[in-house]
Amino acid sequence: MAAMFDILSMVLLAAGAAFSLLAAVGIVRMPDVYTRMQAASKAVTLGAASTVLAVAVHFQDAAVVARCLLVCVFLFVTIPAASHLVARAAYRSGEPLAPETDVDELAEHTTDAP
Repeated sequence: MAAMFDILSMVLLAAGAAFSLLAAVGIVRMPDVYTRMQAASKAVTLGAASTVLAVAVHFQDAAVVARCLLVCVFLFVTIPAASHLVARAAYRSGEPLAPETDVDELAEHTTDAP
């Protein structure tokens, strides 16, 4: 039974590392700050949550599991909200969209569009 939890913990750690690697690749490959932010926030959220869940599976203590679940909830609430606020600040400060962007749907709803 312990071997099963060890394998699950290793799989979750590998998934966390893979998502973190995908976030790094997304930051390097995406053309503008908005798509970089989207790639990083989604992948980092899943990567960090997978790593924290691996800790919960490894230790199998009720207090550790409760803390890990709270950390996961905190991650899923704060990372997307922070990413949205940073992207909004970048847009308002005039950060240009990628040349491949066809439509700026936000421009018609804001008065301070670039």
